Amino acid sequence: MNASAAARPATFLRELSLFDSVMVVAGVMIGSGIFIVPAEMARIIGSPAGLLAAWIFAGLLTVSAALSYGELASMLPGAGGMYIYLREAFSPVAGFLYGWTLFSVIQTGTIAAVAVAFARFCGVLWPAISETRYIIAPLRISSHYAVSLSTAQLIALSIIALLTWTNSRGLRYGKFVQNVSTVAKLVALAALIVIGFSIGWHSAAVAQNLQHFWSRNTSSSGLGLFIAICVAQSGSLFSADSWHNVTFAGAEVKHPRRNLPLALAIGSALVIALYLLANVAYLVALPFPAIQHVAGDRVATAMMNSIFPARGAFLMAAAIMISTFGCLNSLILAGPRVFYAMAHDGLFFSAAARLNRHHVPGRSLWIQAMWAAVLVLPRTFDPATNQYGNLYSNLLDYVISAALLFYIATVAGVIRLRKLRPDAARPFRVPAYPLVPVLYIAGATAVVICLLVFRPATTWPGIAIVLLGIPVYAVLTRYQRRTDRIVSSNEFYSGRSSTNL
Repeated sequence: MNASAAARPATFLRELSLFDSVMVVAGVMIGSGIFIVPAEMARIIGSPAGLLAAWIFAGLLTVSAALSYGELASMLPGAGGMYIYLREAFSPVAGFLYGWTLFSVIQTGTIAAVAVAFARFCGVLWPAISETRYIIAPLRISSHYAVSLSTAQLIALSIIALLTWTNSRGLRYGKFVQNVSTVAKLVALAALIVIGFSIGWHSAAVAQNLQHFWSRNTSSSGLGLFIAICVAQSGSLFSADSWHNVTFAGAEVKHPRRNLPLALAIGSALVIALYLLANVAYLVALPFPAIQHVAGDRVATAMMNSIFPARGAFLMAAAIMISTFGCLNSLILAGPRVFYAMAHDGLFFSAAARLNRHHVPGRSLWIQAMWAAVLVLPRTFDPATNQYGNLYSNLLDYVISAALLFYIATVAGVIRLRKLRPDAARPFRVPAYPLVPVLYIAGATAVVICLLVFRPATTWPGIAIVLLGIPVYAVLTRYQRRTDRIVSSNEFYSGRSSTNL
């Protein structure tokens, strides 16, 4: 390598094909949620029909949002995704508030949660891995919080470090891990569905579920069912979340103006179809009350145990380990591209603005990993039950509604940019515009309102986390202006000195 080549700054390489991009979309969507959240949703809604309706509603919201994002991705196909869309459609502060929440909770908190979920299901196969088997016993730092290091936490930290390292070695490594793990989890989820419809078909359960198909315990009115479906979206939308992460890596997608919209549409539609079929499989294998009250909300495990009594739990543990591993890789791969874009705007650590020799944001990857690791260690403590929980679980509950607000704003950005930049190139346009984005905005707004009214304890704190970003933005921009003035001043005096010489 000659001197000029060595001095040239690294740039992103377009190495993600359409298939790779679809695997990122599907891989990040499928984690452990689909195997667990139907239980709580069933309790909230109270009927098999309502449960399926909730997943259909979530699917319509997700696909309509994906189509809307497709237009934005074809118009602004660089690194950063939603951060760039919000910045360009509204203002830099709108983009920063999303990036702030993504780094502080959404991306890193989800990485912590998925890593611990991976470790928990490792514990099914290897009982020595447990959140109650401590290397460092909980150290109480207040009446409700502690810090600990269990064997499960150690595995979670190790898998975060491993996948951060593989992704720092270049996109080729990251996408290989992604493609293999996503194909494996798609096969595993499809196998679960096929087994449920074939070997698991339980005639008595089917008859009972059909007999009480429309009965519910929420309200006798249609409005009551609609409210229950909206509240239950905190489970289904979380299970189908992060489908847009591929747009973070827009600068690395081949033919992005074509492939990004296609990947968003194909990947989200594929996963939503599998999710709906999985819920039908649960309903043909288990009576609805069993789904509502299954131990630990592990619906998929209960279904497999009913079919394979001696091996069901182990089979599901292996399937969920594969699923969470692939989901974790997608999350770790995508997030640093946003922080890279923020750093270029002076709104993140300056070190994150550089690519390493493998053409990936290596320092941004490790900054993300360190904060995710920090979120793995704290534990919540409930004095009433004398039990420990996880801090990131609370944080993720808090930001579900806040994340929806960002999605609503981003989809509204499609309409705003049509007015602000009517002549901008848009190789992909939202079909049935403006109906599709308007329907998403209306549906997601209804969900947020229901969460605000009926789950205020886990909704308002999320909005508070977002608003905390405003003073942070003010400090960062003030520092950036001061730095720019110093640089300009130095350049001025340097120029005068050179002239005098």
